[in-house]
Amino acid sequence: MSKIDLTKFEKKMIIRNIEKEDFEGLLNMQKQCFPGMDPWTTDQLESHLEHFPEGQICAEYDGKIIGSCSSLIINFDEYDDKHTWDDITDEGYITNHNPEGYNLYGIEVMVHPDYRRMKVGQRLYDARKELARELNLKSIIIGGRIPNYHKYAEEMSPRQYVKEVSMHKIYDPVLSFQLMNGFTLMRINPNYLEDDQASYKYATLMEWNNIDYRGKTKRHFQTSFPVRICAIQYAMKQINSFEEFAKQVEYYTDVAADFESDFAVFPEIFTTQLMSFVHEKTPSQAIRKLTEFTEQYIELFANLAVKYNVNIIGGSHFVNEEDKIYNIAYLFRRDGTIEKQYKIHITPNEKRWWGVSAGDEVKVFDTDCGKIAIQICYDIEFPELARIATDRGANIIFTPFCTEDRQGYLRVRLCAQARAIENQIYTCIAGTVGNLPQVENMDIQYAQSGIFTPSDFEFARDGVAAECNPNLETVVVADVDLEILRRQRKGGTVRQLRDRRRDLYEIRYKK
Repeated sequence: MSKIDLTKFEKKMIIRNIEKEDFEGLLNMQKQCFPGMDPWTTDQLESHLEHFPEGQICAEYDGKIIGSCSSLIINFDEYDDKHTWDDITDEGYITNHNPEGYNLYGIEVMVHPDYRRMKVGQRLYDARKELARELNLKSIIIGGRIPNYHKYAEEMSPRQYVKEVSMHKIYDPVLSFQLMNGFTLMRINPNYLEDDQASYKYATLMEWNNIDYRGKTKRHFQTSFPVRICAIQYAMKQINSFEEFAKQVEYYTDVAADFESDFAVFPEIFTTQLMSFVHEKTPSQAIRKLTEFTEQYIELFANLAVKYNVNIIGGSHFVNEEDKIYNIAYLFRRDGTIEKQYKIHITPNEKRWWGVSAGDEVKVFDTDCGKIAIQICYDIEFPELARIATDRGANIIFTPFCTEDRQGYLRVRLCAQARAIENQIYTCIAGTVGNLPQVENMDIQYAQSGIFTPSDFEFARDGVAAECNPNLETVVVADVDLEILRRQRKGGTVRQLRDRRRDLYEIRYKK
C-alpha cells in the first residue's frame, strides 16, 4: 500500500493581521454575523490599518477568512463613563488611537456562523491578550453586546439580566463568552451602539487585567508637547553659483538651529534662484536646466538637517522624472532620512510656462515630533487634501508657497487658516520675497509667512501663533503644542473632527 499523502487532509487555521486584500471577505462576513446592523465601510477598514495595523486581527481557515477582531489603544481615564461606541472609535475610524495609551480597547469581534464552536473567538481573544502583553498595556477593555437581552427586556432590567447571565442562569452568546475569558464587569452603558436593537442599545463594559504589566514604564502624563517651528521668508536675489545658494540656505538653517527649532521651513520653488545664473531665457528649457541641480540640492539639505539637528521642509524644487517635470517638496529628517511629497494641483501658470505635471498621492510623514503633512501652495486651497491628511493622523500641515501678488498670497494664507480650524490642526506657510528680474515668470514675490492654530481659548489669539512682517527677508519662530491640540480635539468649545456628519457626507480617497 502506498503512503497516504497527508497534505490533502490538512486545513490550516492561521491567526494573523488583517490586510487590504481581506476587506471584501470581512465585509461579507460582517453582514452575515450582524444582520440588520451597519457594516464597516472600506474607508473605515483602511483607516484601521493606517492607524493601528497590529490591532486588526483575523482568523484564516483553509484560505478563507472566518473571524476577525478590531481594536485601538486609548487612555481609558480620558473618556466619559457613559461613552458610546462612536465616542470610543471616532465613529469607526479610530483616528483617536493613541500609541502611548495604557488600554487596548476592543471594538468588534465576529466569527462566521458556519464556523462557530471551533474556538475561533477564543483564538482571537488570546491573540488580543498576547498583543496587550507585547505592548505592555495595563488591560483590555471592551464594550460588549448583550444580544439575547431582547428576549427578557419585558421582565427584567439590563442590570438584572447581566446578573442572571453572570450566575449562569441565562446564556448570552457574547457576555457568557467574555466572562469565561476572564473579563470582569465594570458597568453597563446605555445607548452604546445605535443600531444594536437586540441589546436594546445597551453594552456591558468589561475589563481583562494584564498581570504581566510592568509598572515601570517610560510613559508619563504630558502637560505639554511643544514643537518649535521656524518659517523662513526667503529673499530671492541674484546669485552667481550654487555655492552662493548653499551659503544662503545654510545661514537660515543655522538661524533655525540657534532657536532650537524642530522644523525649518523653506518656501516653494525657491531653488529657481539658481536660474539667475543659468543662461536660458525660454522658461520651459530653463526649468529643465534647473532640474540638473537636483542631486546637489538633495545632498545639501540632507547634510544640513543632520549637521544642525533640525528637520527641514526643503521648500520645493522642480525635478525631472521620466522626462516629466514635477514640483516636489522634500522632508529632510534630522536622523538623515528623506521623504517627498509631489504637488497635486498644478496652477494654470505652472502648466503654461513650465509644463509641470501633477502628483497623485497624499502622504503623511512620521517624525520625532509626530505626524506631519506637506501641501504645496495651491494644494492648501483644496480642503479635501487637508481632511485626508488629518484623518491619517497629521497634526501639522506645512505649506511652502510662492505668490507674486497680495491676492495670491491671501488665497494661501486664508485657506491655511481655514484648514487649521476645520481640522483642528496647526498649519505653517513659508513664502519667498524679493525679485529675480532676469528670470522669466519669477519677476516679483509677495509673502507674509506665518504659523496658524485652531481658534479656541487655549490657542493664540486670532489663531495666529506668529507671523512675519510682509515682504521682508526674515524668519518667524513659534511653539505649537501637540498635547493642547489633542485635548482640544476631545473637549474643545467646538470639535469639528468628532462632530462631522458622516451619515450625510464623506470624503473618498480614490488612490
